[in-house]
Amino acid sequence: MEALLHFKEEPILPFVVLLAVILIVPPFFERIRLPGLVGLLAAGVLLGSNGLGLLQKESETMRLLSDIGLVYLMFVAGLEVDLEQFQKTKHRSAGFGSFTFMVPLIFGTIVGRIFGFDWNASILIGSLFASHTLLAYPIVSRLGVVTNEAVTVTIGATIFTDIGALLVLAVCIAIHAGKFTPLSIATLIASLAVYTAVILIGFDRIGREFFRRSGDEEGNQFLFILLVVFLSAVGAQLIGVEKIVGAFLAGLAVNGVVGESPVKEKVIFVGSVLFIPIFFVDMGLLINIPTFIRSLTNLQALALTLCVIFGLIISKFLAAFLAKLAYRYNRHEMIVMWSLSLPQVAATLAATLVGYRAGMLSEELLNSVIVLMLVTSTLGPVLTARFAPDLAVSETETSPETDLLSWQEAEQREFVVVVPVYNPKTEQYLIELAVLLAKHHAGRIVPLSIAPSHTHMNEPQLVASLQRSQGLLNAAMQVGRELGIEADPLLRIDDGIAQGITRASREQNANLIVMGWSKRMGMSARLLGNVIDRVLWASHCPVAISRLLDSPQAMQRILVPVANLTPRSIRGLRIANVLAATTQAQVTLLHVNNRAVTPGKVAWMESQLALLASKVAPDLQPEIIVKPYDDIARTIATTSKDYDLVILRSFPHRTSAGGLVVSDLTSRTVQQIACSVILLGEPHEQPTVLR
Repeated sequence: MEALLHFKEEPILPFVVLLAVILIVPPFFERIRLPGLVGLLAAGVLLGSNGLGLLQKESETMRLLSDIGLVYLMFVAGLEVDLEQFQKTKHRSAGFGSFTFMVPLIFGTIVGRIFGFDWNASILIGSLFASHTLLAYPIVSRLGVVTNEAVTVTIGATIFTDIGALLVLAVCIAIHAGKFTPLSIATLIASLAVYTAVILIGFDRIGREFFRRSGDEEGNQFLFILLVVFLSAVGAQLIGVEKIVGAFLAGLAVNGVVGESPVKEKVIFVGSVLFIPIFFVDMGLLINIPTFIRSLTNLQALALTLCVIFGLIISKFLAAFLAKLAYRYNRHEMIVMWSLSLPQVAATLAATLVGYRAGMLSEELLNSVIVLMLVTSTLGPVLTARFAPDLAVSETETSPETDLLSWQEAEQREFVVVVPVYNPKTEQYLIELAVLLAKHHAGRIVPLSIAPSHTHMNEPQLVASLQRSQGLLNAAMQVGRELGIEADPLLRIDDGIAQGITRASREQNANLIVMGWSKRMGMSARLLGNVIDRVLWASHCPVAISRLLDSPQAMQRILVPVANLTPRSIRGLRIANVLAATTQAQVTLLHVNNRAVTPGKVAWMESQLALLASKVAPDLQPEIIVKPYDDIARTIATTSKDYDLVILRSFPHRTSAGGLVVSDLTSRTVQQIACSVILLGEPHEQPTVLR
């Protein structure tokens, strides 16, 4: 027994327990249609002092890991702000940011005063209302309405609401600590202004120079980003500001430096699968079950919870309504702005924890904010999914002629398809696919084999690699001759396979890269990256990632799922058109729609898909199917059982909830499809499905 008690005091035990929780609990909760973060909170309650007692919120291990998660949460929130979209509508973003910051701030302050909090704590409660998390961003991205001005304005407003809320938090905490003098507050504000300029300007310039000098050394770049994050957090504390303020500013500072590079994905991945979930488990440790139940049953505590929830919902609606009046948005745009700004996760939870630890916020309010998070993180995405499909997008987004320019240019110059060959078992079908695409445009194929370089060019490993590569290229040439096209094989020695593929493709002025499915799957590939990730990030042209179970010449039924009415979404129809022209295959366009959509809207969608298809592939007459859904991935997978090939577009990986990974639609879809698949990826996109 004594040994067991001693073992429970080991600092490594909490970490082992946390790893098990993160691995098991979120997938289980998502399987029963509940958010993974709810599972993490529940695990914290179960394993804390109110449950099994395996985790203690006072332990140094939990405090350290939770603080890292808290810093990481706010860093990722800043890192994922879309600065490019913000620049397009920065003035209106500032306007809506002011509305959706000030109105909830006033409402929250009133709620605080009604329930007996002093002015300082009440204003802090108001700041909790003021921020928001773009939890429904993946929905508007999938629907192709990100370029709608109302959506762009809401995304840009996130910068103002989060920074404003964090600044209010910094001042309120300083006042609570007894530093409330005009001189001290003026000194704090001046220090914060200088500190903000140093972080946003200094780390941006230093980061760009470091990334330029470090080249492809992703390990050093990863460590540099981590150093920036925690150095910023420490710097914030040195000037008397909460560390989460520094973390958020650090995210904004390196936002443009990392872009959509593999380094950004690795940084987010480490936080999303490890440190940020630990923060939510720690939040669960803070929940006192009797107090939580009382907050839902005791009249005064229940009134506080309801006022917090409805005060937030109403104030965010009023802010969206003011934006509608000011900028003449329609009803659907107003509701989407409201729904996007509803979820309260990242900045809200972080600031709540800071206020609670400082003794400014009560346990009842902490419980109310947790309920608020659960309600708004459910309601916001539901409203977005319901009303976002009715938004209009800019004319440039709906013009196939402008978006498909690269394909038109291909008809004016030689069409080149580069085919990296590595696996003899998949080489035959890849070459066949490349030949069909190249012959349709009277182009050529370039079978490519990369031999990793060595220090000495006469090393036995390099000689063996060259011999193997030459054998693969000879086989590719033979397949090309059988199909009536002469291949131009290319054998290249390079430092890395991905670099060799992208450099050779650029040198050959390729229009398309056809690659086979990556063998590297799972967590290690997400963390360390794989060849396809690197090719997509560095490539200048589209990449067709193929899992072919049969010859492309034998494909008789081809399914092309279409997410929305944009040329990017329907671009896979180009490949389907080429294959159909050779094999006389039947092509089907599938749009999976919300069950709430009326029959009239379904008929309109069918007509618009037919019109768009006629512009993209005039010679093709595809079958148009619009299906209602509860689960998009399952609907596509079920439909695909009657088809030989599914052509999907890869969506960029994006997290939400301030860093918690949201299940990727494309990934879940491909995992359920049993037939052949072609995943069409655009340059700079990273298809999480392959990891």
